[in-house]
Amino acid sequence: MRKIINQPDAFVDEVIEGILLAHSDRLTAVGGDQRVLARTDQPDGRVGIVTGGGSGHLPLFLGYVGRGLCSAVAIGNVFSSPSAEQMQAAIEAADEGAGVLCLYGNYGGDIFNFDLACDLADGIETAAVLGIDDVLSAPRERADSRRGVAGLLFAYKVAGASAERGDSLAEVTRLADKAVRATGTAGVGLSPTILPAAGAPTFTLEEGEMEIGIGIHGEPGAHRGRLETADQIADRLLAPIVADLEVTAGDRVALLINGLGATPLEELYVVYRRVVGLLTAAGVEVTRSLIGEYATSLEMAGASVSVLKLDDELLDLLDAPASSPFVSFGR
Repeated sequence: MRKIINQPDAFVDEVIEGILLAHSDRLTAVGGDQRVLARTDQPDGRVGIVTGGGSGHLPLFLGYVGRGLCSAVAIGNVFSSPSAEQMQAAIEAADEGAGVLCLYGNYGGDIFNFDLACDLADGIETAAVLGIDDVLSAPRERADSRRGVAGLLFAYKVAGASAERGDSLAEVTRLADKAVRATGTAGVGLSPTILPAAGAPTFTLEEGEMEIGIGIHGEPGAHRGRLETADQIADRLLAPIVADLEVTAGDRVALLINGLGATPLEELYVVYRRVVGLLTAAGVEVTRSLIGEYATSLEMAGASVSVLKLDDELLDLLDAPASSPFVSFGR
């Protein structure tokens, strides 16, 4: 294991310490627990949005706390859920009197602890929406059991814009759920993540192999085989998304090409050109695009493709200004 770390057990806390030192004007620790962070400028009377999950996925979770995005976050150890008490603290920090939406990925530990946290947060109206965009993690008839991966970004953006303009909790929840159900993602892994505390890879691939549909924690994918060309990989990733969302000629979409931690940006643009070419040839308009690292898995090599099927309502919210120390959006 070759990593720029100190003691493995201190890794997460030292990461967060560095983030707080660098961005103290925009993020603050809640109640003395630096695993719970909130934006410093949450406006009064607005719906709060809380997210959370394990470390190792920056900018996912922590990186989406900011104006027009999430209000607070609870962070666990690498690939591990935060505690219910930390999630409760995040909910309480996000509450400005209009209720709180919990918006996070569809993972067992997170669901259990967020459900408990909502019960513990007495007097605060809460709702929950789970990201379920990984189309290769379960068939369409079991879509609610799918994993939440990079496409969760679109739900953050839509829900955050809705909350920022003063919508009710019911409306913010509706729009977050609409964005989730209009989003599909598929990914490929080329090399594993090494967990700092374990010093061992989360999965193994033979030399020259790839795995289509692998999860961001190393969960098994849908196909393992020889490494293919960028165009072949892009074809494999886009096809199930288009089929699942029923994207057809005349549709408008937002497109996210996401790196998993160790893939050069140049390679992501090679994938992007192929995906845009396929969609354009099918009569689909790529209205908005994002290319870069938006949901990673430490140093995993690989990429994912996310598609959000747009209508006017979603597009307006996607275009609203938003920013955090890690990302910025808006036209």
